[in-house]
Amino acid sequence: MSSVSAQGVVERASAELSRRITGLGLRGRKRSPGVVERVANALCGPATAAAAAPRVPRRRRPSPRPLSWNQFILEERFLEKFFLYFNANDRRSLAQVCTRWRDILYSSPRWWTGLVAVLDCRELRSATGCCMQRFYNSLIRRGIRGVVLVSASDDDINEFIRQFPLSAHHIHAIGLKGCTITDRGLEAVLDHLQVLFELELTGCNEITEAGLWACLTPRIVSLTLTDCINIADEAVGAVAQLLPSLYEFSLQAYHVTDAALGYFSPKQSASLSVLRLHSCWELTNHGVVNI
Repeated sequence: MSSVSAQGVVERASAELSRRITGLGLRGRKRSPGVVERVANALCGPATAAAAAPRVPRRRRPSPRPLSWNQFILEERFLEKFFLYFNANDRRSLAQVCTRWRDILYSSPRWWTGLVAVLDCRELRSATGCCMQRFYNSLIRRGIRGVVLVSASDDDINEFIRQFPLSAHHIHAIGLKGCTITDRGLEAVLDHLQVLFELELTGCNEITEAGLWACLTPRIVSLTLTDCINIADEAVGAVAQLLPSLYEFSLQAYHVTDAALGYFSPKQSASLSVLRLHSCWELTNHGVVNI
């Protein structure tokens, strides 16, 4: 038998390649591949390995647009922009319009930045425990980390701790204004608030210097003492020695003398960046120079 000429093999292989590329390759019954098919398989792969067509991504249907005003004012994308035109204080009223607005406003702490919850303990005494629990939970949801208690007693402090246990690791700042709490109540609330770094005492006439010595914690970096009749030089000494990281100190006390400011060490003077002295009648320039 005569062998197949090289030119004939090339021509037949070329024809086979052309059919493979155009997708018109012949399909017959299974048989051993000949010389031409082996050449074609070596150059472009088996005929059954045709490349699959690329998958066309499915287009997402856009969310239906509001058809009426009632739908529009409940649409989240609109409300997200609408609420930007109001400050945090105004949003307190907006959250009472309907549950939809409330849920959107409560969903992110960014709507409540800078707000502090002010609680008049005389009014809270008549509130139910369930109502107070919902209120405290709302503080968590809104990310409000500052609380001011007005007219609180030791019993009110104990109720606050009992009804708001999550405050231990949530509240960063607390103010006590016009309160009748004693050293015992102050110690209880400061022991409970484990992440507290800002404390304000205003008009708390039952707090003594011994109480400050007993309960001030090194975590506090901002302290305000205003119109507390028992605050004098020893109280400032407690502040100077117990708060090494104190950054801001506001003091209004009639009986503080130059000796009190001498308690501040040079190291602490370096960290103390804000000092406010109001109605400290017995202080002189010499005392301020010591700091």
